[in-house]
Amino acid sequence: MPRPGSPPPLRWPAEQLWQTVVPWLPGFSVEILPEIDSSNSELMRRARAGRTEPVLLVAEHQSAGRGRMGRQWHSAPGSSLTFSLGLALEPADWSGLSLAVGVSLAESLSHLSGADVRIKWPNDLWLGSGKLAGILIETVSTGASRFAVIGVGINLHEPAWRPPASPSAAGADPVPAAWLAGATPLNAPLDARLDAPEVLGAVAGALVRDVLHFEREGWGAFAPRFAPRDVLRGRSVRLSDGRSGLACGLSASAALRVQTARGIEEVNSGEVSVRPQD
Repeated sequence: MPRPGSPPPLRWPAEQLWQTVVPWLPGFSVEILPEIDSSNSELMRRARAGRTEPVLLVAEHQSAGRGRMGRQWHSAPGSSLTFSLGLALEPADWSGLSLAVGVSLAESLSHLSGADVRIKWPNDLWLGSGKLAGILIETVSTGASRFAVIGVGINLHEPAWRPPASPSAAGADPVPAAWLAGATPLNAPLDARLDAPEVLGAVAGALVRDVLHFEREGWGAFAPRFAPRDVLRGRSVRLSDGRSGLACGLSASAALRVQTARGIEEVNSGEVSVRPQD
């Protein structure tokens, strides 16, 4: 029973999501946990122990959420949505999976809120000039295929306490946080009634469909959907290895193309972090 003065418990659409997804993913389950260290870490532990059934694991609070390059992802009950989707995948080419996930989420969130959610290569969603969401993909070998864990963290409301802006690469300005609902200096007022269960219901089914579509068709099927949401295209960028130049979209393998003093260079997600300079 909730303590006096505490917010009412969140009502998650677990049954609805299960009914939507299980026809595409037999054996699929939805789990809602009030707290865990990291939903990605939990699914990676399960996969290493041989548990590779498809699952959507939602955490109302993560005590040790993780982002790319070992950065910590801060989450608070009610102010953010954090979940991990785990499933076995066998794409011909894994290149661009995080961007395909970003395309799916950006389209769903834009449709839900009316906001112009964009994608910052290789794995962030931006609203205005702030970071709205992060994506972390990890995999475990399971023999013939790999088990993919797709972690997502979305800022929904302004938290009572906010961590410092995300650290930047190569001395660029830090990236502030943005959130989906309510008025902020970064975006116009949106529907402040948006909550984590509603947002999960809006994004999860489409995400599963798009991940399975990526498995069949690869990055090429998502490139036209990514282009109009590309935050970096046409902007000056600085790379963590000291290079700088003009972002020119993505290659056929989802690498970032940058016009530098040496010509067009392709940058892979494992090599650098990127921050726009203007």
